[in-house]
Amino acid sequence: MATGRTVVHEAAVAKVAAAAARQIPGVHSLGTVPSRALGALRDAVAQNPTDHAAGVRAEVGQEQAAVDVTLVAAYGVPLQELAERVRAAVYRAVEELTGLTVIEVNVEIADVFIGEARQGAKPSGIEVQ
Repeated sequence: MATGRTVVHEAAVAKVAAAAARQIPGVHSLGTVPSRALGALRDAVAQNPTDHAAGVRAEVGQEQAAVDVTLVAAYGVPLQELAERVRAAVYRAVEELTGLTVIEVNVEIADVFIGEARQGAKPSGIEVQ
């Protein structure tokens, strides 16, 4: 067996976790409303658009990782069940693809996507963020 060490950076873990979370039905997007707006602005200006790890933060040690996922859920999806599915998918993907032991995955549901406002529709006066 060859000797040496492998270092998996936090950015790599965050991207793996984000990809896993995005695959779960009911996840509308990752990040918060302000961070998504800032990301869209950054993508419009940047030469290398799209932050694939947006909404995900990872802390990585030599053998372990902890992941925080912030997401926007689609309306009608049971939020606790969604969080559990996202958590399970992130655990599985990060452990399988990085070889690190995941010690925790925290899921924050920052918003619920109800749908785009229809053209000409009157605002209800209720704003969800």
